[in-house]
Amino acid sequence: MVFTQNNLGKASSPYLQQHKDNPVWWQEWDESVLEHARSENKIIFASIGYSTCHWCHVMAREAFNNKEIAGYLNANFVSI
Repeated sequence: MVFTQNNLGKASSPYLQQHKDNPVWWQEWDESVLEHARSENKIIFASIGYSTCHWCHVMAREAFNNKEIAGYLNANFVSI
């Protein structure tokens, strides 16, 4: 799996699919992602967003679509 891109285009979840075009390199939670985070010595950044949560939509719109914020997350975290 490639961890230098957003991989949610491969997700089976309709909710995750909604975020496949974010500049954040989102990954689905699985053992290979956890191993990658360990090998890169990076902290997991976990979004627990929910499709009917107002503030989750605000975060998606104002933070996760922001290229500067995405760049910081991509450089320093493994985002799931």
